[in-house]
Amino acid sequence: MLNPMTGPRHVRDLRPAPAPAAPQRPLAPPDPPPPQRKLVPVAATAALPAAKRVFLMLQGPHGPFFDRVGRLLRATGAQVWRVGFNAGDEFFWSDASRFIRHGTGPEDWPDHLDRIVTEKGVTDIVLYGDVRPVHAAAREAARRHDLVLHVFEEGYLRPFWITYERGGSNGHSALMRIPLREMRNALRNRIAEMHRPPARWGDMRQHKFYGALYHFLVLVANRRYPGYRTHRQIGVFQEFRLNLRRFLLTPLHALARMREAGAVRRGGFPYVLVLMQLEHDSNFVAHSPYRRMAEFTDEVLTAFARSAPRHHHIVFKAHPLEDGRGGIRHAILARARELGIEDRVHFVRGGKLARLLNQAHAAVTVNSTAAQQALWRGLPVKAMGNAVFDKPGLVSDQSLDEFLHDPRPPHALAYRRYRDFLLESSQVPGGFYAARSRAHALRIVVDMILAPEDPYQALFAGRGKYRQQMGGKDD
Repeated sequence: MLNPMTGPRHVRDLRPAPAPAAPQRPLAPPDPPPPQRKLVPVAATAALPAAKRVFLMLQGPHGPFFDRVGRLLRATGAQVWRVGFNAGDEFFWSDASRFIRHGTGPEDWPDHLDRIVTEKGVTDIVLYGDVRPVHAAAREAARRHDLVLHVFEEGYLRPFWITYERGGSNGHSALMRIPLREMRNALRNRIAEMHRPPARWGDMRQHKFYGALYHFLVLVANRRYPGYRTHRQIGVFQEFRLNLRRFLLTPLHALARMREAGAVRRGGFPYVLVLMQLEHDSNFVAHSPYRRMAEFTDEVLTAFARSAPRHHHIVFKAHPLEDGRGGIRHAILARARELGIEDRVHFVRGGKLARLLNQAHAAVTVNSTAAQQALWRGLPVKAMGNAVFDKPGLVSDQSLDEFLHDPRPPHALAYRRYRDFLLESSQVPGGFYAARSRAHALRIVVDMILAPEDPYQALFAGRGKYRQQMGGKDD
C-alpha cells in the first residue's frame, strides 16, 4: 500500500546526489562610515548649550531678517549683540540695549571688534556675505579667537532658497573643497525628487524696497556715524540717486525690456546667453579675474566674433538690480560695432531669466549663481571665475573659443547629485525679504546656527535633517 506521504518504498531515487555545499564565505563587513572631514575649523564653542553662547551679529541683508534671527536666538537663552555701521543697520534692529554703534572709520574696526569680543565674551559671529571689509576683518577675528563664524548669503539655488554656511561663502565656501564623489557618498538613501526649475525670482520687489529704504536712511539720518564709508565703489548719495532714477524710469525700462526680450524669443536664431552680474557684487569683486564687467564682456565678444558659428547670436542679460552705473550696455554695443557683429548681439535689461534660458543654446558667466538655473535645464555652462558650481562634469572645461563654437553639456546625473547635496545641507528654503518666505526660513535657520556641526559636516556624518521645501504658493 502506498504511503501517501512518502510514495512507494521500492522506487529508487535516480536524481543525482546534491553536490556538497560550498563553504560559506563570511559576510563582507558593512561599508565604513565616511571619514569625519573637518571642512571648516571647528570652534570649541560650537558644542556649548545656547544659554552659554554669545552671538555678535554684524551687517545682514536689507530689512528685518537679522532682527528676527536675533529674537529667536534670545528666546533660546543666548545673549545677542548687534553692531551697526550706519543708520540703516540701526533702524532694522529692535533691541536698543543690545546695539553697539561703530561710528568711526573702517580702519578702527579691527581693534574695536577685538575689544567687543573680549568684553562681551563673544562665542559666535553672524554676518551676511564675507567679503566686504568689515566682514573680512570679522572672518580673521573669528579665526584668531576660535569663534564660530556663521555666514548667510543669497541662495546658491534660486529663487526659493537662501544659503547658510560656516567659515565663508562663495569662493571661501567649504563647498569649493568637496568633490562630487563625496557628495554622492553623502547622499546615500537621501536622493530627493528632481523638481522643475522655478520660473520666478521670489523676493525681488521686497528686496528693492528694503534696499531703497536702507540707503535713504543712510543718506538722511547718518549723523551718528561720521566715519561711515560704504563698501561699494560709489558714495551713498550716488547710490541713492541711481536707485531713484531706476525707480522713476521703471515703466520705460519695462517697455524696452519687453521689446528686447521679445526680439530674442521671436528671432528664430540659436543664441548663447551671457549671465551678467552687478559690478559691485562681492562674488564678482573677490572671486573673479576681472576688475570691471566690461573686461569680461569684451573677452566674450572677441571670442564670439572669432569662433562662434556665423548664424549664432549672443544675448547679454543684465542683472535685475542693474542701475547703469558702469555704462555696460553702451560698452557692449560699442564693442559689437567694432567687431562688425552688431546684428548678432543683443542686450536685455533684467526681467525673467527663465524665458530666455528656455530657448538658449548655452550660457556664459563669471560666477553668477544664476548659472544654476542653466545647469538645472541641462544647458552647457562656461564659468570664467571661481564658483561653487565649478565642478568637473558640471561646468565646461573647454576654452572660451571652443565653448562658443561647440559647447559640451553638463553630466545630468552629476548635476542632480550636486543639487541634491546642496538642498540637503546649506540651502535653506525661504528668503530674506518677503514676509512669507522669511518666516519659512526662520523656522529652520536658528536650529542650524545652534547645531554643533556645519551643515556639510552634519550631512557627511549622517545627521542631516529633513527640511520641507518651499513651493511657488501655499497649498
